[in-house]
Formats: sequence, C-alpha cells, structure tokens
Amino acid sequence: MGKKGKREKKGKGAEKTAAKMEKKVSRRAKKEEEDLEALIAEFQSLDAKKTQVIESSCPPPSPRLNGSLSAHPEKDELILFGGEYFNGQKTYLYNELYVYNIRKNSWSKVEIPNPPPRRCAHQAAVVPTAGGQLWVFGGEFASPNGEQFYHYKDLWVLHLATKTWEQIKASGGPSGRSGHRMVACKRQLIVFGGFHESARDYIYYNDVYAFNLDSFTWSKLVPSGIGPAPRSGCQMATTPEGSIIIYGGYSKQRIKKDVDKGTLHTDMFLLKTEGAGKEEDKWAWSRLNPSGVKPTPRSGFSVAIGPNNRSLLFGGVHDEEEEESIEGDFFNDIYFYDMGKNRWFPGQLKGPKSEKRKRRRGRQAEAEGDEDEDTENQHPQGPVEIVKEVVAEDGTVMTIKQVISGPAEEKERSESEEEEDGALSQQVEPCPRSNAMLAVKHGILYVYGGMFEVGDRQFTLSDLYSVDLHKMEEWKVLVEMDPKAQEWLEESESDEEEDDTEGAEGGEEEEESSEEESEDEGGEEQHPSVQPDEKHEDYLSRTEQYWIKLARSNMGPDAKEKKVVKVAHAMAKTFYEDSV
Repeated sequence: MGKKGKREKKGKGAEKTAAKMEKKVSRRAKKEEEDLEALIAEFQSLDAKKTQVIESSCPPPSPRLNGSLSAHPEKDELILFGGEYFNGQKTYLYNELYVYNIRKNSWSKVEIPNPPPRRCAHQAAVVPTAGGQLWVFGGEFASPNGEQFYHYKDLWVLHLATKTWEQIKASGGPSGRSGHRMVACKRQLIVFGGFHESARDYIYYNDVYAFNLDSFTWSKLVPSGIGPAPRSGCQMATTPEGSIIIYGGYSKQRIKKDVDKGTLHTDMFLLKTEGAGKEEDKWAWSRLNPSGVKPTPRSGFSVAIGPNNRSLLFGGVHDEEEEESIEGDFFNDIYFYDMGKNRWFPGQLKGPKSEKRKRRRGRQAEAEGDEDEDTENQHPQGPVEIVKEVVAEDGTVMTIKQVISGPAEEKERSESEEEEDGALSQQVEPCPRSNAMLAVKHGILYVYGGMFEVGDRQFTLSDLYSVDLHKMEEWKVLVEMDPKAQEWLEESESDEEEDDTEGAEGGEEEEESSEEESEDEGGEEQHPSVQPDEKHEDYLSRTEQYWIKLARSNMGPDAKEKKVVKVAHAMAKTFYEDSV
C-alpha cells in the first residue's frame, strides 16, 4: 500500500509539473503562432479560390517526409497528403492530395476546394464508412526559415466517394501538437502523445483522447494503471479485440539552459478497454514484455499494420551525439510484432524463387534453353545501377553509385553465387531512411519518401518501393530517384528576409526543375575502374584525389579535411571490393 501511495503522489506531482510547463510553452508560443496564423490564412485564401474538383495525371510527387500515405478502403489506390521538404535554406510545407493507382503504377493529383492548411507530422486514419473516409488530425506548420512553428489541433475528414473536404468542429479535443499517433479503433479515433514546440520551449504528451465517429464528440480518456512516459513518434496499433499497443518513441528534456537530452524509448504498453468501444468504457494501461528479437533503439521509424495480426515498423535513425555534431545511423530494416503471440521478429527477405531454383540446378541448368527466359527476366539487358551505402569509421553515411553494363556483368555474376546475391540485394533494397510514409494494401507494403543525412546535408526522397509481406521475397522499385540530383543550398543570412509566401509555396516546382537540370548535367556517373591484378593500396594511391573530390562535393565545403579523407577512403574501398 505504501508503494502504491508514493506512486500516486509522484504521478500527481508529475501532472502538476506538466501542467505548469504547458502553460509556459503556451504563453511563449502564442506570439509565434499569431505571426504564423497570418501566413496560414494567406495560403487558405489562395486555396479558397478553387471551386471545383480537378483530377489530373502527373509525375510522381516531389520529395518529402512526414506526410501521410493511406490505403483506400475500397479501391486499389494509395492516398498521399501533406509533408515537408527542406532545401538547406527554406522549409516547404504541402497540403496537396496525390493518388497512386497500384495497378497502373501511375500518380494523379486531386485538387479539392477548401482543403486543410499545409502541414506535416500530422496523422491520418481511414475508415470504410460511406465509400471511405480519410480522417486527418493535428500536425505542424513551420515558417520558411524553420525557426517558428504552429501546431494544429483541427480535425478534418476527406469523403473519398464525393471528393470533398470537411472540417469537423468539436470542442474538448487534444491541444495543438505534432508527432502524435492516431488509429481507428471500432467506431472511435484514438489519439496518443505527440509534442508542442516553440522557439525556446517544448513539451511532450502522454495523454489519450477518443473521437466518437457516430456522435462526433471528443472525450479525454483517463486510463487506470501506469502508462507510457510522454513521447512522440511511437508505434501505435489496434488489435482485433479493440485494444491499443504502444511501442517506442522519442522525447527530450532540458538538463540545463540550452542543453537537452534525448531519450529513445524502447518500452511497450497495452491500452485495454473492458467494454464494447463506448465512451463510458473504462480503459487501463498495462506493460508488455514481448519475447523475440526487438528492434534496435531508434527514432523516426514508420509504422503500418500488416497481415496475419502483425504490426510492423520500418527504418528510422539512431543519433549518436558527438562534441560538435550529431551523427545519424539510418536503417532500412523491417521488424514485425505478432500481436497474438506478443513476440517481435526481424523481417528477412528469402530472395526470388527463380533464383533459388537456379542455384539448386547449378550452372549447367542455366545453359539450358528453358532457363534463358528466366535469366532475361532476372537481369536487364541495359546498364545496371547499384547503389551502395558506405559507413566511414566515424559513422558518416555516404551513398555511391556504380553503373555496370548488363550482359558482361551477367557472365561474371554467374560464376559466383555470392556476388550475384549481393548485386541483386543492392538493386532492390531501399536506402536507409527515417520519416518515410508507409501503407499496406492486399498484404503488400509500400514505402514512399523520407530522408537521410550526410554530414550537415539532408537528402529528401521521392522514391517508391514495395514488398509482398506474405512472400517476403524481394523489394520492388516502383519509382526510382537519384538523391544526388537534388538541389542543396548553403545557409545564407541574407535569404532570411525573402518573401515567405513565395518560399513556402514554390518548393515543388523548384525541386522538380532543379532535379531535371542536375540529371541533364550529371548524366551517368562512372568511377575510375580497377585495373587487372591491381592491389587495393595501388588503386587508392592512383585514384585518391578523385574520391576526395567526390566526398567533398557530397559533404560540402565546411566538412573537416580529416573526415572527408576518411569517407573518401571508405568509398574507394567499397568500390574496389565490388569490382574485383
């Protein structure tokens, strides 16, 4: 009894501290948000000029992260909404709606009057009501210089059948926030956690709200038991029984003035109701201790619900703080959580069946006529581009490309199964990334966009990959992208006072045109080839200046010479080992 009493007292003390902090953040954020409200209103006035629905085919959307990708409940379509893009100087926010047709592998842009304001780090949930509804809550808007934030607390629904946006005005909902999580659970939307940030202060949440999809009312849940600590960016999933699972996430706290300490959460909780999903039901938190192989600690991972009662997470980043900077270790792995067995396990690709058959039959079978067709299907006749992630000794991640002529390489690969497997896995694997957008349709996982960093530079992605979660054989590339073709502008103080409206609105067109220019100028990249019987030391001494120049161009002029040389040597070594 004594321990329980202490816990309750401690819990009440923490609640008071959180309430004080929220008031403090709220006061300081108010002025910032008032400044940004004028900019948001200006954008909304532009959107209000749209009076009819216009749907048009288009190229794949521009690079972005922290948007939402949702599977249409009735059609073979994915719905992309919102997101952000940073080019080194300006932050661009989006509120466009894109639809990906799975069967045709094509994109279309759908312009609908009176959409939600531009945002990122929001949440979207789909319910099958009336031909399908896409519900969107919260998120944030940032000033073009990325120093001021406006956190939304609005709730919107996109009626998919009629292609109309509707804002739902209901009191008693969560405060403005981003990085929260929201799931549809029976006839409710459940919102958990997130954070609110101003220029100087921030607060993380662990509160839970329910929005009733029948009465259109909010209610704050007060579960019994000890729940998760405040956090954002966690995994939130609904079980078939109507319970909620929370895993991981990120939070930070101020240690002293201008010094923050981040925490990567790896704990897991179950939020369970004892009723049938009604507002008056009692909810309770309990801690889960799953078996199996848990994900390595990370933030910025993306989540989805897969088949066979399994939730999954993909990618993310583990930041290692150094004296002067933060180096990120990015991931591209999949972890599954079996909700029925309370067990984690890593997703491992088995490889395509045709490749397994060929290995069993041996090289003699490959020469037979009936295998020619399979070989053609497995190896394209044109040049093959292999993208390699290189990690230097200090943890810096670089991406290099190797372009190999098709037929000649096929002969070499057939002599070594290990080389063949390595090349194939490199072709089909999405590069490591965080803050990507995920959706699952018919048991197939789709991964769109996200970002990774090299030194001080951020690469934002617009590629699209898929993998069949039933078969787990191989990744498929649906939309390709070369991150190096992306513009990156060095920080400039003189640019800060530029027209905010132009900056926040023009990001997509600037991005597309700069990509085209870079592709035209750059063409295919050919690295110095390895000469016959050349040793690694000789190759490095002969080509060192080339690799240093390449590393410098990727890391920027401010990177330290010692680090540039380390990365250059790592790139050269990787290319040499792939070539011999």
